[in-house]
Amino acid sequence: MAGMNNLTTLIKRLEAATSRLEDMVPTMNDPSAASNGIASLPESGLTAPGADARGGAASPSQPTAAPLPPAIDDFDAMINGDVKTFVNMSEEIGGLVAEQSAAVLRAFAAERKFLIVTTKAKKPDIQSPVYMEVLKDLQATMGVVNDIREANRASPLFKHLSTVSEGINVLIWVANESKPADTVTEMLSSAQFWGNRVIQDYKEKDQTHVQWVQTFYRIFKSLAAYVRQHYMTGLTWNPNGVDPLQATEEVNAGPSSARSPTPQSSTGGPPPPPPLPKFDNAPPPPPMPPNGVSTSKSPADMGAVFDEISRGESVTSKLRKVDPSSQTHKNPSLRAGSAVPSAPTRSDSQNSMSSRGKSPLPGRKPESMRTKKPPKKEFESNKWLIENYDGNPPEGMLEIKASISHSILISRCTKTTIRVVGKANAISLDNCTQVSLVIDSLVSSVDVIKSPKFEMQVLGTLPTIMLDQVDGAALYLSRESLGTEVFTSKCTGVNINLPGRSDDDDYVERALPEQIKSVVRDGVVVSEIVEHAG
Repeated sequence: MAGMNNLTTLIKRLEAATSRLEDMVPTMNDPSAASNGIASLPESGLTAPGADARGGAASPSQPTAAPLPPAIDDFDAMINGDVKTFVNMSEEIGGLVAEQSAAVLRAFAAERKFLIVTTKAKKPDIQSPVYMEVLKDLQATMGVVNDIREANRASPLFKHLSTVSEGINVLIWVANESKPADTVTEMLSSAQFWGNRVIQDYKEKDQTHVQWVQTFYRIFKSLAAYVRQHYMTGLTWNPNGVDPLQATEEVNAGPSSARSPTPQSSTGGPPPPPPLPKFDNAPPPPPMPPNGVSTSKSPADMGAVFDEISRGESVTSKLRKVDPSSQTHKNPSLRAGSAVPSAPTRSDSQNSMSSRGKSPLPGRKPESMRTKKPPKKEFESNKWLIENYDGNPPEGMLEIKASISHSILISRCTKTTIRVVGKANAISLDNCTQVSLVIDSLVSSVDVIKSPKFEMQVLGTLPTIMLDQVDGAALYLSRESLGTEVFTSKCTGVNINLPGRSDDDDYVERALPEQIKSVVRDGVVVSEIVEHAG
């Protein structure tokens, strides 16, 4: 009876499974099932055994691309509008101008990919290699635009190339985290320096070149309006997004590349472990001793020790005898003048330990005995490393071409003039002597540590200068950098040179205070600058 009951139960379960399969068959070919939230299965799952799955009438459904955010749609409209118009005008002029405009179009396409990445990824650290990897394509395409200008300085259209080369830096507005629209306006001024010269040269010759410049200017106006509309206070990232490198790979692969799940076994469990390694040449293990007891004897058998002790006086027969005239317990005169020190007291022991604990540190090695390292100028990740320069290189001053994401680290240089071209992020100068620094503009600050006789000239803007343990410094500011903040710590002889009222006037030197007087007033410490009169 028990067997009959089990068979009846099995038949009922098979009938229920058959009924469920019959209900599922119509929904597999019903296109309305997908709209109702039911995922349709590919027809290859219904192919008879031995049939070709690729020969079915319908192919598996392809994943559809997600709609783009409004910010990306508006950026596409700007590319298809003003940027495309500029490219068409450049093709009318032809030659190098058309070639450079094609690079400009690729640069805008690279920035479009970067903006899409920001909608999918979390924000990385701006100083991290991950951030530089995401910006790599944009920087590369911007570099191509500038390389065309640098490789054709003798071209009659050099002013055209310079206009675009200076203006392409407008795409770095994505790195401005506070007021990116100001970056667009600033780069327009740089482009107008050369663009207005083109207008001046061609306004009486060919209006095509004049319209070309005006078309290029319209890109800046459209981009400024776009940034104010979507990124007024800086670029926004997706706080719940994926890793930036993963988002970059997905964007580069296109919308059709969907991530497939990790393949698993048919049973749903984890994959089997790998086989154990084989040791073909390994020696066989040593044989086990009988009954698991080791048969080896210790060289120092305890029985032999006790045998030696039981020998009595013969144990000390080989010791050297002390003459009675040298024994202190028999000669008091030896105890009085004994060279053997007495046992130290507790206080003497502590003093001895403290004196050993305060041993002098080894002196610093003289400079003449140090190994002179070769000069080094390298670019790693997003940092310039400048080290061990003694004097200027044979070609003159040391020149560094930096961009807004680059940091510059200068250390152990002597009597060297360094020129930083472009707008860098930050500069740090450490343990240098008689170094002169000339910079265009910086995003952050200049940090100078333990660098005597330091000189610096700012041609553009600089938010902050920080000096620590600097003996003698001369800072030359431009009219654009009069709002620079200067922080000093343990510094002497620091002078700031300010521009005169006109371009023909000399610099006016102003010294920073060195002596500070502090007094207590109403329970509060008040510090004042010491003034010397007379």
